[in-house]
Amino acid sequence: MRARRLLALVAKESVQVVRDPSAILIAFVLPTILLFLFAYAVSLDIRNVRLGVVLENDGPAARDLAADFAATRYFEVLPVRHRREVGDMVVSGLLRGVVVIPQDFDRRLATGSRPAIQILTDGSQPNTASFVSGYAEGVVASWLDRRSGLAGTGAASGPAVVLEPRFWFNPEVESRRFLVPGSIAIIMTTIGTLLTALVVSREWERGTMEALFSTPAGIVEILLGKLLPYFALGLLATLGCGLLATTVFDVPLRGSWGALLALSASFLIPALGQGLLISALARNQFVAAQVAVFSGFLPAFLLSGFLFEIDSMPPVIRAVTYVIPARYFVTGLQTVFAAGDVWSLLVPSMLAMLAIGSVFFAITARKTRKSLDR
Repeated sequence: MRARRLLALVAKESVQVVRDPSAILIAFVLPTILLFLFAYAVSLDIRNVRLGVVLENDGPAARDLAADFAATRYFEVLPVRHRREVGDMVVSGLLRGVVVIPQDFDRRLATGSRPAIQILTDGSQPNTASFVSGYAEGVVASWLDRRSGLAGTGAASGPAVVLEPRFWFNPEVESRRFLVPGSIAIIMTTIGTLLTALVVSREWERGTMEALFSTPAGIVEILLGKLLPYFALGLLATLGCGLLATTVFDVPLRGSWGALLALSASFLIPALGQGLLISALARNQFVAAQVAVFSGFLPAFLLSGFLFEIDSMPPVIRAVTYVIPARYFVTGLQTVFAAGDVWSLLVPSMLAMLAIGSVFFAITARKTRKSLDR
């Protein structure tokens, strides 16, 4: 390998990247669009869930409990008097749950017996149903604690035990704080794979790869000459996504930009290597695009821990996730953004991504021959 020849190949490829509008669109426009979609369309935060409150009792205690449901920001309460008014609404999906405060609610409280409150939820959406049930029970429990405190030793004394929950790394408990960093990994998996898969396969279609093979440059030099410009382009795209995350979407970056760059550089090696391998095997833009989406985006989205917990997957699927580079990139990005430069977590992830990338490049170099034979 000669440095001068490698630099000439890199310069040639860089000029081609600048002249190719599709590469610029893939590297800068597509990540921006996808990041906005992930940031605003994908959310695990549950706010203003439509809840029906059936107030069959008109006593002061029942009205006070119904007011507590209406006061929370998590529920959008529809007060009614009879259960039959909300049955069709639950069936049609207009309401996600119903809380029934029965007729004997105040009487049971006055006699010291425990009143019964019915909570009905729409089980067609299990996550929302669990939230409605759990938070409705929490509203009732907090109302009972407040009432017992007022009826006991006075309003000033309060409950005997005060819980002060603290949420590390995400005090506001906003899903965007970990979804946006994770979405950067999914986006860069798609972009990095498409960049090399489409562009190099296009050269196979146009016959320019044969012209490269006729030069004295070796296979490794040709692959590096293809890789380095797109590597720089991928780093710029990652920086752009990071700037959007911190400025537009207000996601705090607890770590340093240097750690983010080092993590991104480690990830681009397997991402670009996978694209080179696809182009070496497919040599057709349409086939390369389909394979890039199937082997890049889908595994990264489903098996990286971005939305679905890896620990809850079957053992066989968990084993497969260890060869998915996005698994390590998602974990690393969430660590850098939420916790900071925790190198004891970042370094193993970076080494794992570099190892996977080296396998991709070794296979690509073995499959690529300076010959016109397929």
